[in-house]
Amino acid sequence: MEIACVVARRSTCLHRQVGAVLVQGKQIVSTGYNGAPGGHPHCLDIGCARQGVPSGQRSELCRAAHAEQNAINFAARYGISIEGATLYTIHYPCSWCAKSIVNAGIARVIYDEDYPDPLTKDILFATQVQRIRDSSVEG
Repeated sequence: MEIACVVARRSTCLHRQVGAVLVQGKQIVSTGYNGAPGGHPHCLDIGCARQGVPSGQRSELCRAAHAEQNAINFAARYGISIEGATLYTIHYPCSWCAKSIVNAGIARVIYDEDYPDPLTKDILFATQVQRIRDSSVEG
């Protein structure tokens, strides 16, 4: 989880810095942080498209890719299998990321802070992805 906290420092989000680490066995196989897609302007430079929108709502307005998505996409881009992996992430994933987690075959999600998206819990529970809250790390 401490590594996820360090990865989160690369985030270019104005509201929330999130880092994600994918572990297969005891080996880190991928990392990700939230920020604009490659070649696109960062929110730090042009402002946030979700300014004034409450956390957990209207995520489709966000121009950034989430940390969990970026970790999964990096693994896919380089042909790294993440089936059965554990995902360490700063925040409980949103429902968009939960769908990717399920479809990628990730077995466990370990997170530090909750996130206000009730659909996520339904998605992960229905597919039996193990969820563990780890609040032992000070961030």
